[in-house]
Amino acid sequence: MPKELLDPQMSDALEDLRLREEPFAVATIVRTAGATAAKPGAKALLRRDGTILHGWLGGGCTRGAVTKATLKAFSENAPQLISVAPDDVLSEKGLTAGDEVECVKFARNGCPSRGTIDIFVEPCLPRPELVIFGASPVATALNQLATQFDWDVNALSSEDTLPKAVPGRRRVIVIATQGQGDLAALRSALTQEVEHVAFVGSRMKYASLTEKLDSDDIPRHRIDKVQAPAGLNIGAVTPEEIALAILADLTQIRRQTLTGDPVSG
Repeated sequence: MPKELLDPQMSDALEDLRLREEPFAVATIVRTAGATAAKPGAKALLRRDGTILHGWLGGGCTRGAVTKATLKAFSENAPQLISVAPDDVLSEKGLTAGDEVECVKFARNGCPSRGTIDIFVEPCLPRPELVIFGASPVATALNQLATQFDWDVNALSSEDTLPKAVPGRRRVIVIATQGQGDLAALRSALTQEVEHVAFVGSRMKYASLTEKLDSDDIPRHRIDKVQAPAGLNIGAVTPEEIALAILADLTQIRRQTLTGDPVSG
């Protein structure tokens, strides 16, 4: 969102959240009808839990609806449009609080003003993190390619310890060690719960490594969740093609999750 659209305090707070890679949301009043305290264009900067950090959207009539919409926005990774309306307006439309029609969620306005306020809530998440273990040609090609598609790449050696994930930030891991520390990299990658882990190698090779991972007391569900071989099956041969297949798979996972469609693997 351009800084010019925000007051200086809100702009500074938003930039601080971005630098600290904390998720936040921006709520904007897009339409009002009847008597309302806040008017179209009013904005608020919200924490992930719906707490207002800066800005104003009116009185307590909208607060509960905005909090619910914010929580849903982060839960679904998708913007929310809510309409806070008095009982008579809802009745005229044949609606009750909680109904959703054409992507608009309706809530009840119990304030004396009895106006209607439509609010757009947009979640802002940190760039997803792609952790790449290894220095193989595939790892190098994937690093170069992923940065062009808005991934925050963290390149690690097979001996590195996986850093603690930033709360609210999506993380995927690709093991591209290709014979140079495969087991050490897998052990590190599987120390935490991660959205997606992929191994550059054959299914048979990964199966041989799982026996050793089992003996390390790594939870079995994490071992079974690893995708091997990594990437979509596009007949890739060269390191660049394999990197493309992996990034295509990661893009599919990223976008399907954003739209709420199921993701396998």
